[in-house]
Amino acid sequence: MLFTEALPLRILCALVVAALCAWGVTPSAESLALRLHALDLPGERRRVHSRAVPRLGGLAIFTGFFASALCFCAPGPALAGVLRGAVLIALMGAADDCFSLRSPLKLAVQLVAALTAFRAGARISSLTVPGPSRFVPVGELSLPLTVLWMCACTNAMNLIDGLDGLAAGVAAIGALCMLLVAAAVSEGEIAVLLAALAGACLGFLPYNRSPARIFMGDTGSQLLGYLLGAASMLGMFKSHALLTFFVPLLALGLPLLDTAFAFTRRALRGQNPLHADRGHIHHRLLDMGLSPRNAVRLLCSVSAALGLAAVMLASQGSAARALAALLMSFAGAAALSLIRARALAKARASRRG
Repeated sequence: MLFTEALPLRILCALVVAALCAWGVTPSAESLALRLHALDLPGERRRVHSRAVPRLGGLAIFTGFFASALCFCAPGPALAGVLRGAVLIALMGAADDCFSLRSPLKLAVQLVAALTAFRAGARISSLTVPGPSRFVPVGELSLPLTVLWMCACTNAMNLIDGLDGLAAGVAAIGALCMLLVAAAVSEGEIAVLLAALAGACLGFLPYNRSPARIFMGDTGSQLLGYLLGAASMLGMFKSHALLTFFVPLLALGLPLLDTAFAFTRRALRGQNPLHADRGHIHHRLLDMGLSPRNAVRLLCSVSAALGLAAVMLASQGSAARALAALLMSFAGAAALSLIRARALAKARASRRG
């Protein structure tokens, strides 16, 4: 760890170092993907790109994050366990990007990574309820709840990674919002960790925005989901009752909702819940007539509104919480109004045709 004092400076340095490192390593990751033929090929109905794109960009995110985290984070036992699990996720993601692993094997590695973090101390140990005794210990349910949460976050970010810049943008927004909450409740080490994660995403984005030169692949998307899920269990949400679920749920609200809808939709159709399809939120927006760039802007705006609502909820005072409710309402209203406008435009176009 290079800095032991001046938390704001550590946060800023962690973000900048991660961004510069990820930005500098991405061209090498692109070259490696081309040599290994780790390419995302067009052709499937759910894919929106028209050419082969390298998909090992997650290695740049991994490198930027780890270089920064190792320099600026204090290596506590729980954090060390999370980082060990992150290495497993990144290795599995890289193998999947190169060789297309089967879903059961990927899920098995996710379970091992979640168990690694759990054994190190990153776990859900209590739930928040209204009343004088605001914390309810979960006891033996701690393990299944922790594993479920970690796997849900890991797969949520993977499933939303369908448009250029979407997963990196949503992850950066979620990490920055959680960073603000962590700093506000004096969880400095978690704030530094989240700064490194946000910086790695921001450094990768110049290469990943539409039209993308490189995709992050499972190496990046599953790593981002795993780390965001783990960060929410490293301290701040255990120590402050209101934050236990609402902040991570809002900061990660968009990918988690998309995952819940995807699994429900596939189950109702009798399909494998892990089977990829073209029914995600970003696909629906494209079908309504939005361009890929506008769909990413809309989804990132909704994610930012939800994340800011989480920050406001973590603040003290009724005014801040009223503003949080207003931001949540804005996010919902903006999405619904755009969907309605596009549906009406599509209906009018079909009547004319």
